[in-house]
Amino acid sequence: MMKNRYLQRSQGSISRQSGMTTLGLIILVCFVGLFVYGGIRLLPVYLEDRKIAGAFESVEEEFTGSEARKRDIYNAMYKRFDVNSVRVVTAKDVVISKVDGGYDVEIDYENRVPFIANVSFVVDFKHKTTIIL
Repeated sequence: MMKNRYLQRSQGSISRQSGMTTLGLIILVCFVGLFVYGGIRLLPVYLEDRKIAGAFESVEEEFTGSEARKRDIYNAMYKRFDVNSVRVVTAKDVVISKVDGGYDVEIDYENRVPFIANVSFVVDFKHKTTIIL
């Protein structure tokens, strides 16, 4: 009889428990907050990379099929980076090499963004296009 009453009392308290504790909620919010903060820190990096990729695409469209020189391509990249306010790289970082029938235009760079304290995100990017003359 005594044992039966103990089981009834413990089952009753278990059935009333539901939901998340305050500590569990705080931990969950912190965990999700870290991911949101990381996304906020990385968003400008990827937006700037889209500007650089756009510069490569427009230079390819402009000079494909024309009698362009290496200096013309360099100046076009410089102007596009300046107009789009690209600050991570400069036109000097763009490698333009002569290939058979045109030019290879490429850039390989990394962008480092601080996250928390001494922890940083390092994102590597590489863009390459071929301008066929």
